[in-house]
Amino acid sequence: MTGVPASAAGGSGAKPVRGGKLGTAAVNQASLWNIANILTMVRLLLVPGFVLLLFHNGGYDPAWRSFAWAAFAIAMITDLFDGHLARTYNLVTDFGKIADPIADKAIMGAALVSLSVLGDLPWWITGVIIARELGITLMRFWVIRHAVIPASRGGKLKTLAQGTAVGMYVLALTGPLATLRFWMMMVAVVLTVVTGLDYVRQAVVLRRKGLAAERAAVAERAAEATEALQAAAGTTAGGAIGGTAEGTVGAGSTAGAVAGATDVRGGVTDVRGGVTDVRGTADARDAAEAER
Repeated sequence: MTGVPASAAGGSGAKPVRGGKLGTAAVNQASLWNIANILTMVRLLLVPGFVLLLFHNGGYDPAWRSFAWAAFAIAMITDLFDGHLARTYNLVTDFGKIADPIADKAIMGAALVSLSVLGDLPWWITGVIIARELGITLMRFWVIRHAVIPASRGGKLKTLAQGTAVGMYVLALTGPLATLRFWMMMVAVVLTVVTGLDYVRQAVVLRRKGLAAERAAVAERAAEATEALQAAAGTTAGGAIGGTAEGTVGAGSTAGAVAGATDVRGGVTDVRGGVTDVRGTADARDAAEAER
């Protein structure tokens, strides 16, 4: 009833090393048939047995109610033991993650409903406790994508108070003990409500932090993408400008070469013209001498 699956506290069915800690490789090799899971299954099987013992012989036989109390006590004790074993030897399986919280809530829910049916416990108390347990379970799923709500000391104290009070109601107590069990139940109800509100507060805070972290991550990725695009655009523009400059220089060189070639051709033409003039002058002189 602490909200943290006892069998999910760590995990392997292999022999533990000294100190009770196993590596990551061992965690992935956890066996279904480990001691923590077996105790969880025993607790599940005790639920119908407890109900049958409590209602046997009309539900008011002190002897049978004592047997029912023994079954309830064993169920609560196994919850403590499988949690301790799971944390010490790192025993974890998917079955344990699901079955452990179900077993916790099943035995407590069965006891509360049965006692209310028998008229020993007011229905409003049963409703408050069951609503709280179901609500916190749903709350955990609501924030599980962002974080895990840890079990608090108040939650553990609440579980102890509930178990003690319900156990006292299962027994056929009279006189001062009957009065004591009523006040014990009131303490359990107060702790149930207070710790429930604290879990709600934690869930809201964790969800807000998770959403803020997600938005920050998205903004950071967007900024990185923008910088990458700007860098790529700058590289492309620089290449285009360089290509244009090289083209301009090439065009200037070509124009110079064409101009040089034209000058050479002009010079050749001038030389040819000069040669022609010389030839013309020589021919004219020869003709004049011949006339003489």
